[in-house]
Amino acid sequence: MTRTRVFRFASASALALALAAPVALSPILASPAHALFGLGRIVYDPTNHAENLLTAARTLEQINNQIQQLQNEAQMLINQARNLASLPHSSLQQLQQNVQRTQQLLGEAQNIAFDVQEIDRMFQQDYANLDLSATDTQLIADARSRWENTVGGLQDAMRVQAGAVGNIDTNRAEMSTLVGQSQGATGALQATQAGNQLLALQSQQLSDLIAVMSANGRSEALIEAERATAAEQGRIQRERFLTPGSGYQPGNAQMFNNDN
Repeated sequence: MTRTRVFRFASASALALALAAPVALSPILASPAHALFGLGRIVYDPTNHAENLLTAARTLEQINNQIQQLQNEAQMLINQARNLASLPHSSLQQLQQNVQRTQQLLGEAQNIAFDVQEIDRMFQQDYANLDLSATDTQLIADARSRWENTVGGLQDAMRVQAGAVGNIDTNRAEMSTLVGQSQGATGALQATQAGNQLLALQSQQLSDLIAVMSANGRSEALIEAERATAAEQGRIQRERFLTPGSGYQPGNAQMFNNDN
C-alpha cells in the first residue's frame, strides 16, 4: 500500500479513527521499541497505521449494524403492539338489547305461545275434534276462543314486525360506527374485532328476520286452523238442524193481524 493511498484512506475514515482511537493506539504501544524509536525520534509506520484505520472502520461498521438491528427490532415491537391493540368500540351490549327486545315480543305472544307443549295443549283444547254432544252455547264459546287466538296471532305478528323495524335505525347507526372503526383500525386485531362485530350485527338482523317470519307463519297457521275448525263446526250444526225431531220444527206463523 503506497503512502498516497494510505493518506486518502485516512482522510475518508477520520470519524472512524476518532471513535476508535484506543483501538488504534494499542497496537502502536505494543510494537517493538526499535520500530518506534530510533536515535531519539518517533518513526512513522504507514502499514501499521493503515491496519489500525481498517480495524476502526470495521468496528464502526459493526456498531452501525447493531444500531440498525436495534431499530428494526424496536419497529417490530411497535408493529406487534399495534396488531395486538384491542378495538376501543364494542357493539355487544347494543346487539344483546336488540335480541332481548325481539325475544320479549315473542314471549308475549297471546294465547298460543312459541312452545311445543303449549301449542299441543291449546290445539287439543280448541282445534281438535269437536264434541258432537256440546251445546250450541259451548260451540259458540269455542268459536269465539278460536277467533281470539287468530286475532291475537295477527297482533303478535304486527308487534314483532314493529320491533324488527324499530331495530333498523339502531342497526344502521351501529353498522356505520363499526365500518368507521374497521377503516381506521391500526392493527390486525382491531380489524378482526371490527369484522367480527359486523358479523354479529348481521346475525342479529337475521334473528329479527326469523322472528318476523315465525310470527307471520304462526298467524297464518292460526287462520287456517280456525277455518278448518269452523267448517267442522258448521257441519255439526247443519246436521243438528236437519236431524228430525231435534232440529227445525215447523209451526204456525201469523204474519198479519186479522181481526175479522
